[in-house]
Amino acid sequence: MNFDEKVVASIVQQVLSRVDMGSAEPGCAAAGGDWGVFETMNEAVEAAAAAQKQYLNCSMHDRAKYVQAIRDVVLEEENLDYISRLAVEETGMGAYEYKLVKNRLAATKSPGIEDLTTDAMSGDDGLTLVEYSPFGVIGAITPTTNPTETVICNSIGMLAAGNSVVFSPHPRAKMVSLHLIQLINRALARAGAPANLVVTVSEPSIENTNAMMNHPAVRMLVATGGPGIVKTVLSSGKKAIGAGAGNPPVVVDETANIEKAAQDIVDGCSFDNNLPCIAEKEVIAVDSIADYLMFNMKKSGAYEVKDPAVIDKLVKLVVQENGKSPVTAFVGKSARYILEKVGISVGPEVKVIMMETAEDHPFVQVELMMPILPIVRVPDVDAAIDMAIRVEHGNRHTAMMHSRNVDKLTKMAKLIQTTIFVKNGPSYAGIGVGGEGCTTFTIAGPTGEGLTTAKSFARRRRCVLVGGLDVR
Repeated sequence: MNFDEKVVASIVQQVLSRVDMGSAEPGCAAAGGDWGVFETMNEAVEAAAAAQKQYLNCSMHDRAKYVQAIRDVVLEEENLDYISRLAVEETGMGAYEYKLVKNRLAATKSPGIEDLTTDAMSGDDGLTLVEYSPFGVIGAITPTTNPTETVICNSIGMLAAGNSVVFSPHPRAKMVSLHLIQLINRALARAGAPANLVVTVSEPSIENTNAMMNHPAVRMLVATGGPGIVKTVLSSGKKAIGAGAGNPPVVVDETANIEKAAQDIVDGCSFDNNLPCIAEKEVIAVDSIADYLMFNMKKSGAYEVKDPAVIDKLVKLVVQENGKSPVTAFVGKSARYILEKVGISVGPEVKVIMMETAEDHPFVQVELMMPILPIVRVPDVDAAIDMAIRVEHGNRHTAMMHSRNVDKLTKMAKLIQTTIFVKNGPSYAGIGVGGEGCTTFTIAGPTGEGLTTAKSFARRRRCVLVGGLDVR
């Protein structure tokens, strides 16, 4: 996205205004880099490796303090507002009000050191402890869709586990990612942490990402993005966590609370203009309630497109010619913006574009990451579950179901095998927005960690004391 000179000047001025050299620990600025931002990837990794060695001497109390420093600096209203606005301005994706929710969520509900539980076994032969220990330096690749949220939750989890982290942000989210990493570094310095626990490079690129992945000091790789980058890290020869794509289906059967289901589906699909990989991407509705469901979805903010010619226009507009990927320029754009491009003017109350399609339609098969929601009719709930499994494409990411039939809810949950399965709620309940549990923006379906936490970024180590400390 191109910025004019006034916008760039404004951003630079705001960034400079946030530099608080006097409040940082003495010597931090001299540790190399510009508050965690380095010119080359080699410098960044070496700095992170040196920092992690110092970090090994810090106590768990210290780790908790540093994690809290990250939470606190993100939650300062000025910072929260700024990174949420800048993420939208720079990437052209999503909406400010949703970025606020997601950034706050990442800061408050990403688990810290409390996630690192200890197992103990004692007996005649002594005492054995199994504890979570750091990998060392982690290389983390972050996406353009959730740039700040991923940096926040990864920083908290990785530092809680005792690691340092080298971020490789998406180039189209460079400014907001670098600004956030510098904010985190200043906060850590004020808390007394070793310098450069969280680092990156000034010019993110594919070349720098490759350099990070190949650096011998990087012991673990975490990729949050599309199937291409996940495949790359999994073939790196290093311990890797892959948080890949999804294509979440939502099933609605005849026993569901249709009015609530309609509202939940529209709310979930439109959340940050459908950028989250967990968001509803296609609806599979039992025929007997499909019309009533769509009627209520329209009442809840969906706009139905019935004209086949307009649907074809939309396909040509937002799906690439290969029929396998969305057009990047429309990812994360609003329903209103997309409709305007095909000559339809609607009010701000419209949040989702809805249409009936067949199962093989591109809108069903392709993860669009924009608020376009196809509805597919099926004769019964069993056919709906079977179709949901097919269109999810084995990503094992996320699925939703609206039903009061416990047996069918159980059947779908068991068969679809997704990391997140939301029953009778919007998709975002699965990451802790209006649902119980922690949050993350690195959801590792391909490698099986699921919703990553501090535990995911640590290795289990056994410590054995022979013949002692058994008091039974």
